[in-house]
Amino acid sequence: MIRKDNGRRGGTSRRAGRPVRKVPRRFTISMQKRLIFMFMLIVISFVFLGFRLFMIQRDNGRIYTRQVLSQQGYDNKALPFRRGTITDSKGTVLADSQLVYNVIIDASEMLQEPQYLEPSLDAAARLGIDKEEIRRHVKENPESKYFIALKNLPYTKRREFDKEVSEGIAAEEAAQEAAILKAEKEGKSAEDAEPVELVYSNIKGIWFEDSYIRTYPGDTLAADVIGFTVGNNIGQFGLEEYYNDTLNGVSGRTYGYIDETLNMEQTTIQPTDGSNLVLTMDANLQRICEKYLQEFNDEYKDKRHKGNGTNNAACIIMDVDTGGILAMASEPGFSLKNPYDIKAVAGMPKLDETDSPTSSYMTEEDAKALSDSDRSRYLLALWNNYCISSHYEPGSTAKPFTTAAGLETGKLKKTDRFQCDGYLMVGSEPIRCAHLEGDGKINVGEAIERSCNVSLMKEAFKIGPEIFCKYQNVFNFGLKTNVDLAGEARTDGYLYDVDDMTEINLATNSFGQNFEVTMIQMISGFCSLINDGNYYQPHIVDRITSADGSTIQKFEPRLLKKTISADTSSLLRKYLIQAVEGEHATGTLARPAGYRIGGKTGTAETLPRDNGQYVVSFLGFAPAEDPQIAIYVVLDRINKKKQDEASHACRIARSILTEALPYLNIYMTESLTDQEKQELEKLGLYDTNEIKSETDTGE
Repeated sequence: MIRKDNGRRGGTSRRAGRPVRKVPRRFTISMQKRLIFMFMLIVISFVFLGFRLFMIQRDNGRIYTRQVLSQQGYDNKALPFRRGTITDSKGTVLADSQLVYNVIIDASEMLQEPQYLEPSLDAAARLGIDKEEIRRHVKENPESKYFIALKNLPYTKRREFDKEVSEGIAAEEAAQEAAILKAEKEGKSAEDAEPVELVYSNIKGIWFEDSYIRTYPGDTLAADVIGFTVGNNIGQFGLEEYYNDTLNGVSGRTYGYIDETLNMEQTTIQPTDGSNLVLTMDANLQRICEKYLQEFNDEYKDKRHKGNGTNNAACIIMDVDTGGILAMASEPGFSLKNPYDIKAVAGMPKLDETDSPTSSYMTEEDAKALSDSDRSRYLLALWNNYCISSHYEPGSTAKPFTTAAGLETGKLKKTDRFQCDGYLMVGSEPIRCAHLEGDGKINVGEAIERSCNVSLMKEAFKIGPEIFCKYQNVFNFGLKTNVDLAGEARTDGYLYDVDDMTEINLATNSFGQNFEVTMIQMISGFCSLINDGNYYQPHIVDRITSADGSTIQKFEPRLLKKTISADTSSLLRKYLIQAVEGEHATGTLARPAGYRIGGKTGTAETLPRDNGQYVVSFLGFAPAEDPQIAIYVVLDRINKKKQDEASHACRIARSILTEALPYLNIYMTESLTDQEKQELEKLGLYDTNEIKSETDTGE
């Protein structure tokens, strides 16, 4: 039997009896490929980006780290050194560096909190800073951490400011504590205490940076010897320039660096202060010299014409046996506190196109009207040290050198005598003696005593041009002495060599005309004439010390050469004493009360000849029995009608020696007249000869 339901119950289909479901569509192969491609692209991009970051970190990571850290405003600043002091031989300070402060504004700190700004601006105003100017700066530069608002604030001002702020903060803190205690007594918490208005505690962004300024306690004292500084501790003229590197130290620095862990670390290298100069100069002797030069200037100021008492007046005192300079003074001077004061050139001669002096003189109105370039010219003329930078004809102070050359070489004998009739024909030119009537027949010593030109010319002819020129070099004429001061002049261009030394040149050179020298050349050579022929290099610094005072370098006397023998020197001392004490002496007025000295006057007519203008001088030593110091006074064109009077230089030398010798503990050897005793009493001095007699009992 055949079943009709195909083996299924009910004879009906199960599929037919139920709804048909819809099967979802599957991903095609192409879609799967696209998805895999996108995924791989993203993975590759991330891998590439990671690789680039790794490379940047490896190669430039520290650079970028430093750049980021540097943008944090980390301070990197120099710490100033202290320039060394200059003191005299007794410790008197002539130049020093005074600690002052730069007031620094940190705008970013002032703006950290709103309540900081106004108290900080008010505090800046109390330091002398323009409040509104700082307000503008802070507003325009809110990220600034370093702005110098004020320079050279004195220590006293900072101390007052610090004291005010610290006391103000202490008072505010005390008020806060009192408010808290009051609140606690009232059963309140500290947070509920009555607020205290904070002013000083809110002062932020003001700090002080150390700095130094150069100070000169003596102001005008030895101004052209010391010099001054400009800009960033740059010495100009004198000791400040010559020893600039010695006086300067090495700046320190505060800076940051990045350690191995990339942290910013702070390191401070402390500054090294400059070394100090201790001079051979004695400030008291310097004051004595300057006092009498100033008195002479005041006496002759505006005498013949409107202007200073002289074009230049100068004096050097030197230790005969060491070359140490004890004093070096000149007029006109200037203020080291204000070296650019143009009023100081009033009274000086006007300058021509070559910066040479003319016969016209500056007034204050002229000084004020100077152009910038002319102002510089006149200031340079003012600042130059006449004692080492200017040259002139020495006149009769050169005569002892001529005689010394002749005696030393045997061309002259002390018994040689020369006839003077008031002039000598040299070629077709009559060259006159100062004594027109003539000096008669005189020996070499009397020739120096009388300052006889004719005798000196005859001496020079016996010596001859070769030996004469050689000994000019032996005495260092024409050459720098290498004194330790900036600005020393050479004068070799103003001397004749053997080939150019004609008969008339030799004649005029013999008595100090027709060649030029500097003051430092003359006194250095002169010391060798009277100290047995020892030529010492002149110097003004005795030693260099460190900042803590220990000696770094000591300058011992430096013997450069022997110029003449002790026997020749002994004769020269005798002749020079005659030139002060002799019957026909020209230097009598230079002898100070109570002392015997030696020396020689000088008178030289300036160029052009017959202009009536002269340089007069006195070059001497003291005491006569045992020379210890040499003194040289030069007056360049005295402001009077008759200028050719060396007696003016003698009087200044006498005044200086009258005070200087007792100060140097050099006792008098000569009795005093009543007039001399009165003179000493007026000066507050006394008879050291009597003091010596009382102490020297002979026991």
